[in-house]
Amino acid sequence: MKLRTLRENQGLSTRKLGIVLGVSHTHVIKLERGLTHPNIAMLVKIADFFQVRNLDLLVRDELELEE
Repeated sequence: MKLRTLRENQGLSTRKLGIVLGVSHTHVIKLERGLTHPNIAMLVKIADFFQVRNLDLLVRDELELEE
């Protein structure tokens, strides 16, 4: 699952998600673009917030592979 898709499905801006996760909105943008990767603690925060499995955030789906 893509972080951007999860965020947009919830109607959140990068700024609001950053506040929830305790990071800047620029860090959220970098995560979404793959310019940086979350550590384990951040991965757990993201998964908990969006109520998805940690593994769902790590595994690329077929749509992502086509891009």
